[in-house]
Amino acid sequence: MDGKKVVLCYYPINEKPMKSQIYIFCLFVALFSGPVLKAQDVIRQAACSEISIQHKADSVKQELAKQGFIVVKEASMQMESEYEMPVIVPLTQGSWYQFVFIGDISSKLYEVRMFDWNEKQVVYQKKMWGDVDGNVISYSYIPQFSEYHMMKPVQVNKKKKNLCGYVMLLKKVK
Repeated sequence: MDGKKVVLCYYPINEKPMKSQIYIFCLFVALFSGPVLKAQDVIRQAACSEISIQHKADSVKQELAKQGFIVVKEASMQMESEYEMPVIVPLTQGSWYQFVFIGDISSKLYEVRMFDWNEKQVVYQKKMWGDVDGNVISYSYIPQFSEYHMMKPVQVNKKKKNLCGYVMLLKKVK
């Protein structure tokens, strides 16, 4: 439709409304259908920027590069406390991947669950605020099949509602 609104107006066959009634009805429908159409916009993931998370991500990437991993995908993302943020990634059978999630340093709890295409949970990791590198969850995974997987990181913060998070997918090449 190329972003154009189409308003269909009709009237019962056995009654013939006046032209002015048709125009008023069509105008009414066009004016009040705008908010309904706006409600169907796509929700897009927004990036965020936090220096401490970016610094940690850079050091993790350097360390994993020494082990032969390259970055396949990475993104910062705005998160809401206690809500999972699904991240869908295509994985190749037999390849060695490293997943990294970095959460806000002040959060109390960090969890990552990963599911295969059949919605079977294949990874679960949990860290608490007091743990060493508590805000970083990193795990290796070698998929059995070439298919999409869904990673669901979540963090819980009692003081902040809007948080910054960072996810990375790295692949072993050496």
